[in-house]
Amino acid sequence: MARPRRPLLSRARIVAAALALVDADGLEALSTRRLAADLGVSGPSLYNHVATKDELLDAVVDAVLGEVDLSMFPGPSWRASLEAWARSYRAALAAHPNVVPAIGQPRGGRPNALRLADAVFGGLVDAGWPRREATRVGALLRYFITGSALGTFAGGFPDDAAVYAGAYPRLDQAHLLAGRQREIDAAAFETGLTALLDGLELRFAAVRARPV
Repeated sequence: MARPRRPLLSRARIVAAALALVDADGLEALSTRRLAADLGVSGPSLYNHVATKDELLDAVVDAVLGEVDLSMFPGPSWRASLEAWARSYRAALAAHPNVVPAIGQPRGGRPNALRLADAVFGGLVDAGWPRREATRVGALLRYFITGSALGTFAGGFPDDAAVYAGAYPRLDQAHLLAGRQREIDAAAFETGLTALLDGLELRFAAVRARPV
């Protein structure tokens, strides 16, 4: 029997093509018509694998979350585990910046999102964090990581020195920020992560000192 000219359509192939489309052209470019064209198939054939556009978007988001390393949980140090996980999470979002707005609008039923939550929550509880506190810590880190990936601080400053002359005297070096965008964003993330973890160390000590 002769082989088909095109690879057989599968959910995994559809999701991979959808992610590539979003990476290249943004969330607004994602449509079943465009995706079918990219895959070289008819639109209705997609619905045998993905019922709706919302389901497709959920699958794309979940594919990105599946790139986050969770191997540090469980670990001997909750702080070291959170630190490594946060960096891996940020790296996954940095690789797919166009997907980040959809990650910031969580929906239930994303398997990798649930695995991520289970790993972080479980790692904290196993380390001695009360369940309520562990939930709050997980939410806090998620807000910080996804928020840091939504935009760039340095990108908000034009590289024209004349913009700041006179009107904004304390921003006389701000025109240099745009050229150091990656460096500034990475350093800001590390500064924030360290500050959060330092604060959580103090909170953990206080929680452990509470009478049972």
